[in-house]
Amino acid sequence: MRKKKIVFQSDFSLAKTGFGRNTRAILTYLYSTGKYELVNYACGIQWASSGLEITPWKSVGAVPNNQALINEINKDQGQTRLASYGAYCLDDVIKQEKPDVYIAVQDIWGIDFAIPRPWFNKINSALWTTLDSLPILPTAIDAASKTKNFWVWSNFAEKALHQLGHTHTKTLHGCIDTKHFYRKTQSQKAELRAKSGIDKEDFIVGFVFRNQLRKSVPNLLEGYSLFKKENPKTKSKLLLHTNFSEGWNILKLAKQYGVDQAEILTTFICKNCKNYYVGSFSKQDVDCPNCKAKGSCLTTSVALGVTEAQLNEVYNLMDVYCHPFTSGGQEIPIQEAKLAGLITLVTNYSCGEEMCEHEAYSLPLEWAKYTEQDTEFIKASTRPISISRQLSKVLNMSLESRREMGNKAREWIVKNFSVESVGRKLEEFIDHSPFINYDDSFFFNCSEKNCNPEAVIEVIKDDAEWVNSLYAKILGREADKDGFSYWTSSLAKGMARVDIEKYFRETALKTKNEKVDKSDSSLESQLLKLLDSNDEGKRILYVMPESIGDIFLSTSLFKNIKEAYPGHNLYVAIKNEYFDILVCNPHVFKAISYVPQMDNLLWLEGKGDHKGFFEIAFLPHLGTQRMLNYVHNGKTNIALDIKSF
Repeated sequence: MRKKKIVFQSDFSLAKTGFGRNTRAILTYLYSTGKYELVNYACGIQWASSGLEITPWKSVGAVPNNQALINEINKDQGQTRLASYGAYCLDDVIKQEKPDVYIAVQDIWGIDFAIPRPWFNKINSALWTTLDSLPILPTAIDAASKTKNFWVWSNFAEKALHQLGHTHTKTLHGCIDTKHFYRKTQSQKAELRAKSGIDKEDFIVGFVFRNQLRKSVPNLLEGYSLFKKENPKTKSKLLLHTNFSEGWNILKLAKQYGVDQAEILTTFICKNCKNYYVGSFSKQDVDCPNCKAKGSCLTTSVALGVTEAQLNEVYNLMDVYCHPFTSGGQEIPIQEAKLAGLITLVTNYSCGEEMCEHEAYSLPLEWAKYTEQDTEFIKASTRPISISRQLSKVLNMSLESRREMGNKAREWIVKNFSVESVGRKLEEFIDHSPFINYDDSFFFNCSEKNCNPEAVIEVIKDDAEWVNSLYAKILGREADKDGFSYWTSSLAKGMARVDIEKYFRETALKTKNEKVDKSDSSLESQLLKLLDSNDEGKRILYVMPESIGDIFLSTSLFKNIKEAYPGHNLYVAIKNEYFDILVCNPHVFKAISYVPQMDNLLWLEGKGDHKGFFEIAFLPHLGTQRMLNYVHNGKTNIALDIKSF
């Protein structure tokens, strides 16, 4: 009997992000069972990027490989974001892998595009998303209403959705590999402090965070300043494990709130030897004390981060952990700090509500409500005086009381957030999901006879009639119930008609190309039929798809190309309607039909096992018709200036 196959759409399992670490923990657990075929559909990475092959499970990038398509997508910021999340290649990965279970884990706008796909409700699909503010995002409410398995990362969101009538939604926490985070012995802690030049008597207040505006750094600095005034004899420091080059200007805020810069510690990591150290921040690009590389140490970031073992050492430098924020989906550092045995101070809003339940053993931070501009979300501004009071409370606790409270907090995290706890729930869901038998009806296919990506769509005022016309004229079929409902509701919410029509045309074009691939020959074999079998190794290609002016001006270069490469045949790739321009040109061996794959130089010239079709391919159209690259302030003196086209 075959194994069940799971497509897990989220950040790449080796990415140093919250979603990436969750992916790694979940897939490691599922892989260890030996029961499943696993595919990580990795957001933000191109389809066949190098490095994907090193994971024990199959990993596929979610971004198209076609550079011409990427260039077109990048003209629209919204489409760029969707492409990064995997919207453009999602149908491809489902068709290729044919999973029994599809699980998408991301912010709601990074996964809800899966819902209208015809296969979504035919297989065992689940959306697992972070929701952090009230009122719940309308798109999330809509997604919950259309998704049988809708999971959120905290019970804050579950309770809000249940109040709206979506009682099928469940909380499934993002999981943490608990073996990496634990309380070290007192002697080990003392050794770590000595290594970092931290006095054993210093009271270290820690915060591990991405330096985003929703992390309440000003509130923490003001609260810490108040704490210092209330406890003037206490030697203390702030350890901010974050990147100082993005987000809040931490040193400027410290000055504003009267916090001594010398009391602010941070984590540096060497991009050369990957060792880290904790010290006072003065600037980025400092010399590495380990390998002595000049300017190689930066404050930690998603791109250059510490390992879990190193991060656990950072937590063990702290006496207390303080996490003030405006809102959050789960805030994984809170759970990591608890696993390391720390008392945690947490803003009692959003996912923080769950962290402040009695069983979680946190000290709640009070907050004031404010409304975020544009979104109108309710957000929390943590009260600095509450931070000061709770820090003082921890300061005055005995070491035994801190340890006891920390131990109980760790037990609660292991019970609710560990890989074993979350992994077992996913394992149960997968095991109870039936195997899927695939056929063509699963996919967003067009009618073979009537598929027309270039169909003319009339201006129709009624949204429902207009959507039906897209199905009929572009896809050549009647609208399906789920798809029709999705597109009409999207229009009602303000989605632009031009974006919807573009999606339909791209779907039709993709399906049309797939039919060509499945028929008599592939694009490669079609191209080989157009080439002379006797000139292999002596072919030159010049690509200029359009227009009349650009193709005509290009002819002035053909003589020079032939003289530069004697004995070679010159092929010119253009659109069929312009063939007449080159009919009598003595330098052109043959005009051939342009296809989008010709935007890929390595497909034309070869790479690795693919030997290619031409010795040299010139692609001046990329600089004249795809991306602007020839202006140079009018100061270029090169002989062949593409602006002449």
